Amino acid sequence: MRRPSEPMLAFLIRRSLQGIAVLCAMSIIVFAGVYVIGDPVLVMISPEASQAEVTATRVALGLEQPLWVQYGRFVEHALSGDLGRSYAYSTPAIGLILERMPATLELALVALLIAIAVGLPLGLWAALAPDTFAGRAIMTGSILGFSLPTFWVGVILIMAFSVGLGWLPASGRGQTVDVLGLKLSILTLDGWKHLLLPAVNLALFKFALIVRLVRGGTRDALVTDYVRFARARGVPESRIVGVHVLKNILIPIVTVLGLEFGSMIAFSIVTESIFAWPGMGKLIIDSIGVLDRPVIVAYLLVVVTLFVVVNFAVDLAYAALDPRVRLAGR
Repeated sequence: MRRPSEPMLAFLIRRSLQGIAVLCAMSIIVFAGVYVIGDPVLVMISPEASQAEVTATRVALGLEQPLWVQYGRFVEHALSGDLGRSYAYSTPAIGLILERMPATLELALVALLIAIAVGLPLGLWAALAPDTFAGRAIMTGSILGFSLPTFWVGVILIMAFSVGLGWLPASGRGQTVDVLGLKLSILTLDGWKHLLLPAVNLALFKFALIVRLVRGGTRDALVTDYVRFARARGVPESRIVGVHVLKNILIPIVTVLGLEFGSMIAFSIVTESIFAWPGMGKLIIDSIGVLDRPVIVAYLLVVVTLFVVVNFAVDLAYAALDPRVRLAGR
């Protein structure tokens, strides 16, 4: 918790410095981990290439230099916005990531909204009627959401709604619209048809998590003194649940959802691969297959940056939800 005497500006500076330190540490770990695994030259050139051709390719890519020299050059270029050129596409790696990022962010955001829209009311229902058939069914469904593998659910969705019923397409992103240079599919009907299945698949685990968080928080809040006092005053049950209870449980839920949104962006790889969704996840899978090191490093650093930004935004959301809670720094 932020110290009461700590000025807001000092807190923001301290958290910003912490974020920069995390990025620096992760850049070293990611770079070292990626650049000591395999030799991309052996993947890029023909198996019949001579040793002279292999050496020339390695020199052209700067892979003959020591790791610390390569890292120093990488940091120097990164500070200017250059994370290297893709070995496979011969274009800037950060450009490839940013080109695919809107598709991944769109998928993750829609999946999170679906999880919230379905999980929040069902969690409240399971908490208010725990001994009914509906309450037990909701909790059973949440257990299945945790247990079922994402790739298996994706295949079942394709078989049911694409192959069997023919309602929704099984792959691709569909029609997109350019908005400020960004290609968005949520603004077209065809885009929504392509987006719905992968978004539902990605939302399944988060839906189960939200249901259990909301149910547990609501059950705890219903036995607190302020709820009993409100009932004694004759406050309607709908207002007790919709205002007092819901506001009390939103803070931990928002905290978890903020971090889970970052994980949805980072771990949408399986969903994007199953549905051929042209996002960052599919790009990183293809890049790993050919040891495209600049793209792998750029992807990991972008994901870490997103985690830092989301975590910072969650801290800012605390004050908006409850004035008694001040921005926190760990």
